[in-house]
Amino acid sequence: MFLGGFEVILVVLILLPIALALFAFWIWMLISAVLNKGLTIGEKIAWLLVIFFIQLLGALIYFFVGHPKRKTPLTTT
Repeated sequence: MFLGGFEVILVVLILLPIALALFAFWIWMLISAVLNKGLTIGEKIAWLLVIFFIQLLGALIYFFVGHPKRKTPLTTT
């Protein structure tokens, strides 16, 4: 079944911007994990794998668990 005019407008005006925002958030979390000075190299690699393979759910988990570590620089003992 083909999409009618209303469905196309719905997709273009509502769903496309939402999809682009979620994709931008995913990219932002990938970059944040790489640049996060509060994580060790091993933690960065683990977070990158989680974000990359679990997609949006991984990005959300990183945002609430790993992202706050940006404020605490890694201390070496």
